Amino acid sequence: MDKFAVIDTETNWNDQVMSIGVVIADSETKQKIDSIYYIIDPEYRVGGMYADELRIDENGVHISSRKQALKEIKEWIDAYHIQKLFAYNACFDKKHLPEYAKYQWYDIMRLAAYRQYNRAIPCYADCYKTGKLKRGYRVEDILKMLSENRKYCETHNAVLDAEDELRIMQLLGHGIDKYNIALI
Repeated sequence: MDKFAVIDTETNWNDQVMSIGVVIADSETKQKIDSIYYIIDPEYRVGGMYADELRIDENGVHISSRKQALKEIKEWIDAYHIQKLFAYNACFDKKHLPEYAKYQWYDIMRLAAYRQYNRAIPCYADCYKTGKLKRGYRVEDILKMLSENRKYCETHNAVLDAEDELRIMQLLGHGIDKYNIALI
């Protein structure tokens, strides 16, 4: 079974990673297989725009130093033989996780924000000539479009957001090969 990972980070007021969520999924079905969630200490103590969504006291939450968290996440990802990391606006997450440069990074937004790949973008939406939306292509906007659930609100919790980003991939319905432009 070929697998991939969807990764999301949340940062603190100092633009340091304060939490990391990763979801492993089957490449064919895009169904979730497993997930892991880390809160980075002491970085989370600085606070941030979404610090209230950390959910420190929930089951399955790992709290550790950045070095330890990245080591354990890497071991976990490697145990699944993952080579491909997907993220929404992947440049942001890749920039904040230079330790994971050896993985192949792919941007979910590269398909989600373009009319030619996202059938849910309305015909009246303001797009560039390339087909990319000029605005309104955040995770929350895209999931509202694709799911037709106008009440959906993004949580801004790294692991829950990674699950939402996987949901975008499921709803877009494209094979993994469509995301074939890896970030350098």
